[in-house]
Amino acid sequence: MNINKKPLFNEFGDRDINKKKIINGNTTNLNDFNNMKYNWVSDWYRQGMNNFWIPEEVNLSQDLKDYQNLLEEERTAYDKILSFLIFLDSIQTANLSNINNYITASEINLCLTIQSFQEAVHSQSYSYMLDSICSPEKRNEILYQWQDDEILLKRNKFIGDLYNEFINQPTTHNLLKTIMANYILEGIYFYSGFMFFYNLERNGKMPGSAQEIRYINRDENTHLWLFRNIIKELQKENPELFTPNVKNELREMMRIGVEQEVLWGHYVIGDKIQGINKNLIEEYIKYLGNKRLKEINLEPLFKGYNQNPASWVDSLSDANSVKTDFFEARSTAYAKVTSLIDDL
Repeated sequence: MNINKKPLFNEFGDRDINKKKIINGNTTNLNDFNNMKYNWVSDWYRQGMNNFWIPEEVNLSQDLKDYQNLLEEERTAYDKILSFLIFLDSIQTANLSNINNYITASEINLCLTIQSFQEAVHSQSYSYMLDSICSPEKRNEILYQWQDDEILLKRNKFIGDLYNEFINQPTTHNLLKTIMANYILEGIYFYSGFMFFYNLERNGKMPGSAQEIRYINRDENTHLWLFRNIIKELQKENPELFTPNVKNELREMMRIGVEQEVLWGHYVIGDKIQGINKNLIEEYIKYLGNKRLKEINLEPLFKGYNQNPASWVDSLSDANSVKTDFFEARSTAYAKVTSLIDDL
């Protein structure tokens, strides 16, 4: 099935919202907030707008002191995980517009635009974290660790190559793979890293960094929710795309994503950091892999991994329940205006 790039202006587009499609629709590109085909978008859009925050609102003065006193294993993990997150959010910011060019539902175009802005804020937050805790020389070393660390480079290439494949060959199949890659990135790839930062906070270290990650995690949950719904809408509108072979291909992508995240967690965190170990990382990531697959109507991969072994991560990731100063309280209050009731 071919895929058509949406026009910027289309005077002959369909005005009937029932004719609207995720892909290959005849869109006018008119943003009409009162006539949405996909009703879930209204809640998502409001949540995305309510999640507005500024990285500099978080006080990192304690982190500056703590960073110098981290154990060697903790500091190495902090640096490498941050380098990984910086790269991924950078290519996310750049690639979302490529996907958006082929989405012909205007309300979803708006959501992807908000996500792109939020990914840029995440990149800004990582720079702010580095500028606050280390020298410019150390900052640049961390930023570009992926160029010299073969394991880190391999991780980045899995997602990056899928994105490039779609750019070079914009077919429906490659778009589906790119959307799945986004789903894996938002729902699997960040999570051992998030776990690490929350664990540092549990151990009384780097509270500001954990709060930055908490805001980022809140955004990523909405991004995950967005891509999950895009996949489910495509399943309804274009069931012919989801052949048994394609379903197996998507599950295989998830398997690779989970295995890479587990190996990454073992590599950067290991068994030498209090409160977290290789076994917990593997159980948690495989649990998430099964959960993400079930949420898009695909068969789970990992037998026996059906219970969350790290519920403390969920409690520490709640940006609305953890506040550290007046400015953060102001920012989290935005999210309480309307909150997606969803188990992510």
